Amino acid sequence: MTDVRVRFCPSPTGNPHVGMIRTALFNWAYARHTGGTFVFRIEDTDSARDSEQSYLDLLDAMRWLGLDWDEGPEVGGPYGPYRQSQRLERYDDVADRLRAAGYAYPCYCTPAELAQRREAALAAGRTPGYDGQCRELTADQRASFEAEGRSPALRFRMPGTDFTWDDLVRGEMHVGADHVPDYVLVRGNGEPLYTLVNPVDDALMDITHVLRGEDLLSSTPRQLALYDALRAVGVTERPTPAFGHLPYVMGEGNRKLSKRDPESSLNMYRESGYLPEGLTNYLALLGWSIGDDREFFGKDEMAQHFEVSRVNPNPARFDLKKCRAINGDWIRFLPADEIGRRLVPYLAAAGLVADPPTEDQQRIIDDVMPLIHERMDTLDQAAPMIGFLFVPDDRLVIDPVDAAKILTDGSVEVLTTARDVLAALTDWTTPEIERALRTALVEGLGLKPKLAFGPVRLAVTGRRISPPLFESLELLGRESSLARIDACARG
Repeated sequence: MTDVRVRFCPSPTGNPHVGMIRTALFNWAYARHTGGTFVFRIEDTDSARDSEQSYLDLLDAMRWLGLDWDEGPEVGGPYGPYRQSQRLERYDDVADRLRAAGYAYPCYCTPAELAQRREAALAAGRTPGYDGQCRELTADQRASFEAEGRSPALRFRMPGTDFTWDDLVRGEMHVGADHVPDYVLVRGNGEPLYTLVNPVDDALMDITHVLRGEDLLSSTPRQLALYDALRAVGVTERPTPAFGHLPYVMGEGNRKLSKRDPESSLNMYRESGYLPEGLTNYLALLGWSIGDDREFFGKDEMAQHFEVSRVNPNPARFDLKKCRAINGDWIRFLPADEIGRRLVPYLAAAGLVADPPTEDQQRIIDDVMPLIHERMDTLDQAAPMIGFLFVPDDRLVIDPVDAAKILTDGSVEVLTTARDVLAALTDWTTPEIERALRTALVEGLGLKPKLAFGPVRLAVTGRRISPPLFESLELLGRESSLARIDACARG
């Protein structure tokens, strides 16, 4: 199956969303599984919505996710260029061939006229869609419309037959001719539409399998007819690709996840400290299973097992809690020093370290990682958890909400007692710190550990939740620990 050629062809119109990324992942996995070719193509013919920054963001997102492409931007390939904005002459040529051979015709209908006729069809109980008004215009009629200043769109002439195909995910599909009216290929301003450029490029790039979202299912009959026309006018000799339509990804309220939903934004996950390994692992589960009820695996292992026949056609629900949990599993699975390296941008964004860190800052990161490695689900949790190790003593901010819960009438006694026994230590190590505080606060003052250690933790870290207290005190050092306890005791 080394002749398999699949493509991922997003439009650069904003922040990449997780549904788009899942499509990229499934295509990448299928190409790698079959030893085929993964083509990355940019569909940027919509000049009103596409942007260069979105294009760069797409490339950056694919690199971050580790979805390497065999052909496409920055890589090249035998079918380039791979940005549709650089292929406009090809589309003009194909449009001219289709028009000359009678597979397409000029349509002078205005949007207002189309809307009016659509409403009339609905009112009469007919299937809405283009009614063929301009299908058989005479030369005089076309000239009359053009004399009015109308610029015609180019509309494809559907053959009027039913369509049946074997969908890779959904099995046999059937669509009646009355549900597939003639459709526009080129706008009146000459701008080619997705309906033309997408199948034309699939044909010219020898794409063999099209794995895409269920929302594009309705366009398949159109493309089946267009492929026949493309072969007829000599654009390609390749057979029509096999189509597979991936299930919808559903959000809250059992509705389709949209770009407006916060959990759909890839940037949100990157900024929140999700790992690419964790995110791709979770997205793989949205409609596919590796088998044996396994939910933890890397994308390379996914590729080894990926079969399109195992894609579930039913809608998949996006569960943010599960996504976060799987990400936490990946944080704990990867070595602590690797997670420490990936933490640096988040610590730098919080103003805690330089990027790259200084020697002292790196030492602290290395020392604290074993304490927090098992405690994170996302990397952005690290900065508030270990920030106390990087700030000067006089700039430590104690969380007021935590202070209200922890500091009681007896807290001053706890803090002064802790300060005295810690100051007397000659060996500033975790075991000695723990022994001294347990002896003085739990046994000496008769306090439960929570009440004994809570004020000390708050004093040195600024928070009610932190890495283990005794280890934190050792890392912070004697001088800073005593200074912070003194400051908190004074109020």
